[in-house]
Amino acid sequence: MVSAMPFATANGIRLSYQRSGNGEPVLLIMGSGAAGRVWTLHQTPALNEAGYETIVFDNRGIAPSDRPPGRYTLAEMVADTRGLIEALELGPCRVVGTSMGAMIAQELAIEAPWLVRSAVLLAPRARADATRRAMWTAEHALREAGITPPPAYLAFRSALEMLSPATLNDDAAAAGWLQVFELSGAAEHVADGQRWVDMIEDRRDALRRVGVPCRAIGFADDLICPPHLVAEVAEAIPDCDYVQVSGCGHLGNLERPQAVNDAIIEFFDKN
Repeated sequence: MVSAMPFATANGIRLSYQRSGNGEPVLLIMGSGAAGRVWTLHQTPALNEAGYETIVFDNRGIAPSDRPPGRYTLAEMVADTRGLIEALELGPCRVVGTSMGAMIAQELAIEAPWLVRSAVLLAPRARADATRRAMWTAEHALREAGITPPPAYLAFRSALEMLSPATLNDDAAAAGWLQVFELSGAAEHVADGQRWVDMIEDRRDALRRVGVPCRAIGFADDLICPPHLVAEVAEAIPDCDYVQVSGCGHLGNLERPQAVNDAIIEFFDKN
């Protein structure tokens, strides 16, 4: 049974959320610029079928959650998520995060381990290497200059950054994804603040303090959080294993959902 999307106040921010299924709770944390409902395409149905309740939510900056002005910080996003777990009395709960959401989950496990039973980190990283730092710097240089590329360009660039060669070289699949990226890039429901979240700080030493079971999942063709950086997360976190999914890029949970779902559920059934 899926409820309507109510709101909870967390860290002074109104967050929209949705609960579905029955069983022990799993909180899913979305990455930058995307709505929580993206999880409902593949992950929440599989988790519900496996006997878990799922909670998805829209991070600050994603309507209908609050979209405060200014630049957001990772610490603020972590405090929002922590506040939501506390407001809904979920803890200790299982957590899944992807990309920025995985980094939020990592920090949550460091700061408030009593709220996290175990965590699956999709496309996480503990630092930015030279290439990822250059990507971040170039992106923010455009924003500082007040340059906003047209949606068609942003869609093409997103496709190259987010998808695997297998998808990009499939005409029908690529055309569909380009349309999705162009529509989402032009969406007015996304605040700019999320795009300023700093995800280049080296957190490897801090991750050694994580005391809950974790699984890091890397995607073989990921250009944003490539496998070698995901493996560093698994190496830094005690009691963290590493799984790599082939044939997908940064959006591996959408390109290879069955493989990703199997890896999530297998881990949670043991932890």
